[in-house]
Amino acid sequence: MRRRPALLRLIAAALPVVALAASAQDFPARSISVVVPFAAGGPTDTIARIVAQRMGKALGQAVVVENVTGAGGTIGGARVAHARPDGYTVAIGHVGTHVITGAIQKLDYDVYEDFQPVAMITTNPQIIVSKNGIPAKTLKELIAWAKAKGEPMTVGTGGPGTPAHVSGVYFEQQTGTPVQIVHYRGAAPALQDVMAGHIDMIFDQAANSLPQVRAGRIRAYAVTAPVRLAAAPDIPTVDEAGLPNFHMAVWHAFWVPKGTPRAVVDKLNAAVREALQDPEVRKKLADLGQEIMPPEMQTPEALRAYHKAEIDKWWPVIRQAGIKAE
Repeated sequence: MRRRPALLRLIAAALPVVALAASAQDFPARSISVVVPFAAGGPTDTIARIVAQRMGKALGQAVVVENVTGAGGTIGGARVAHARPDGYTVAIGHVGTHVITGAIQKLDYDVYEDFQPVAMITTNPQIIVSKNGIPAKTLKELIAWAKAKGEPMTVGTGGPGTPAHVSGVYFEQQTGTPVQIVHYRGAAPALQDVMAGHIDMIFDQAANSLPQVRAGRIRAYAVTAPVRLAAAPDIPTVDEAGLPNFHMAVWHAFWVPKGTPRAVVDKLNAAVREALQDPEVRKKLADLGQEIMPPEMQTPEALRAYHKAEIDKWWPVIRQAGIKAE
């Protein structure tokens, strides 16, 4: 008889797990929410809506985008991290929300451990660009010019803790080039000041800066990826330009809360992969300057490994530079 309370406690503890496993068999039985941690109309929101609509067709249920904004994306991140792990609440995030934020802010969730990976979606590397007034024509010449000018080179960013900010300090660390970081309220005004000649350079997403490069308003030196962009095959990679392994991209991915049944994760992953094979989806993403991850990078295991590698790479850079959220 004395064992009975302990047995009842064990059964009670197991009930939620049993319930989740049972619900996984019928998943999805209702609509799914994709939490976008930024405002409607931005790149992350647009990518989410394009993919979610096609996922709904594959799953037979509506996949609805929900914008949960604030605190640099952490309110939306917390919403998913603390949600019931049943697959009906999905996070979309990127290198900023699921890597950089974990190093610059105190959070009530872990950006790696509290999320279960579903699939990587797209990647958008940066292009190293400068104002036209700089005489350098290659990346090596740019670095040499910066070291010889006698004062720090001004590098614009879209704000503290953004990928452009991290790339700027990483550039300084890797090349020994003196850099003065200049923060703006978003990447657009920073790029405008490069074009106007008010600051020297920026590490900008390819989708933003390529039209200005094509128009001759700024000069491109390299793309921060291991392979050239399909949309800009004439721009060398950083490896080709003399700055090996300087790889930074704003990649997007889907996660669910930790503890979500694997059967549910597999169904979500299959829906994402089906969506990314759809010609209409691919065209819409390409029009945004996004490159779709290859099939081998669309598995949950690939996302987990890539996510961990990005944390291992960027957290030491961020902490060495003393980057903090403002």
